[in-house]
Amino acid sequence: MTPLLGTLDRYIMRAVLSGVAMVALVLLSLGTLFLLLGEQNDIGVGRYTALRAMLFVLLSLPQQVWDLLPISALIGALFGLGTLARGSELTVMRAAGLSIWRIARGVAAAGVLLVLLAIALGEWLAPPLQQLARQQKAFDKLADVSVAAYGDTWIRDGNLIVNVERASTARRHPGMTIYELSDNNRLQSVGRAVAAELDANGVWVLEQYAESRYDGDTVKTRRVASQPLASGLSAEFIAIAASSPGQLPTMALSRMVVHLESNGLDAREAVFAMWSRIARTAAIFFAVLLALPFVFGSLRAAGAGARVATGLVLGIGFFLLQRMLESGALVFGGPPILLAWVPTLLMATVVITFILRAR
Repeated sequence: MTPLLGTLDRYIMRAVLSGVAMVALVLLSLGTLFLLLGEQNDIGVGRYTALRAMLFVLLSLPQQVWDLLPISALIGALFGLGTLARGSELTVMRAAGLSIWRIARGVAAAGVLLVLLAIALGEWLAPPLQQLARQQKAFDKLADVSVAAYGDTWIRDGNLIVNVERASTARRHPGMTIYELSDNNRLQSVGRAVAAELDANGVWVLEQYAESRYDGDTVKTRRVASQPLASGLSAEFIAIAASSPGQLPTMALSRMVVHLESNGLDAREAVFAMWSRIARTAAIFFAVLLALPFVFGSLRAAGAGARVATGLVLGIGFFLLQRMLESGALVFGGPPILLAWVPTLLMATVVITFILRAR
């Protein structure tokens, strides 16, 4: 059986991946340094020490790698293929009768591996570690201050609107307020629990619960030591809701979109974040291929500085376009799915056009 990738494909793939690894290491070192410097103002607050800051940075590294992967892939591919071009190896391949599309097969294989790496990081490794890092930092900083300073999470579940204090573990929250609405959106009751804890059956138990219920012109109050929350909100979903959509994995965003839409809430931010995450991962594949026409063109004999400058310009342009379209999707009400895919589709169009024009 003929192998899917030949010796030449594997050689090209190794050159590209080694370039990406080198660039990713350099960018990650810089990102880690800036992240550590950004934590200096928080060191000394509560129990947040320099050692805890280093732990926060360490737990944030997978997210840093995921964030930097598109630009690392582009600059690294320029480096790897540029090394082959400078050694005339690509010229020999072309002289042997190989087309650019044939050479692109090894580059594409490297792109596929990088996409798989991005999926593993972005879906399974980076989000839980990043959440753990933020949670531990919050616990350390809030050791000597009120937890109300950290902020709250608002969730709607049918006729219930739940306000949850974020500074908590996944199974216990220091405070929860429940607003119950009627079918015509009139306030029926307001209740406040000193704490809420998830029991063994997955039901939220409200501790020291006080409620005011509005019945016509009268208000009835009651206090109980504990009572279950009449809602299907899980610990996982509350943790999802307490996170920024841009930092959630795709499956969590999908569940958030379904929940928001089923409750008649604005889901555009979550929809854009979900499709932008998918499109951004796919863009890594095209970022690697984008290096190919450049090394056959103006950058064939260029030095490392020119390749870095080119990669930075293209990568920053892609990043700025993505952020600009994100603002358009959320502020001006544009179609979030289309706008999420525009940068990646534009890059794919440029890649195909440039490769077709390359000689």
